[in-house]
Amino acid sequence: MLEGLRGLATKVFTPVARLLLRAGVTPDAVTITGTVVVVVAALWAFPTGHLAVGALVVGVMVLTDSLDGVMAREGGRSGPWGAFLDSTMDRLADAAVFAGLVLWFAGGGDDRLAMVLALACLVLGSVVPYARARAEGVGFDAKVGIAERADRLSVVLLATLAVGLGAPTLVLTVALGLLAVASAVTVGQRVAAVRRQATAAEDA
Repeated sequence: MLEGLRGLATKVFTPVARLLLRAGVTPDAVTITGTVVVVVAALWAFPTGHLAVGALVVGVMVLTDSLDGVMAREGGRSGPWGAFLDSTMDRLADAAVFAGLVLWFAGGGDDRLAMVLALACLVLGSVVPYARARAEGVGFDAKVGIAERADRLSVVLLATLAVGLGAPTLVLTVALGLLAVASAVTVGQRVAAVRRQATAAEDA
């Protein structure tokens, strides 16, 4: 769903990207800085109960997530290294968001079901991109599924913000449950897609 906004993001961030490049800032620096901000915000704000602050900070960083890619293209630096670094940093950022929620639910949140669901989202959120990467590693395509990264982050951050602003914790619990199911379905879809391609290749 939100992946379709990439074209708009490119138009918005192109002037910013050019300005940063002229200032000597590298795409790698933007990638790493953004990840550090997300990790610190998620692992400090969420466990300490500052849900709204954490959600807003992480949300801003998610909205600017494509800035490093725009900088790489504008500066003629696109390549395997940048893609690898960006993907690796994304995994760290995603893990920090759900780990922060796990810690909050284990402490001040005091909701065991929600804690388990957040942990499920943490684990499945790592398996979803791994399935695609592993598929591409063996020559297949697994870019399918109902729960892309941007969608998962948008849902959990909006729910976290709502709870931080006074909504009942149930809102976040339901959101995490839906995300866990959607992530599991996405893993299944990617496994099925690779299985179909592998069977077709064997028949051929």
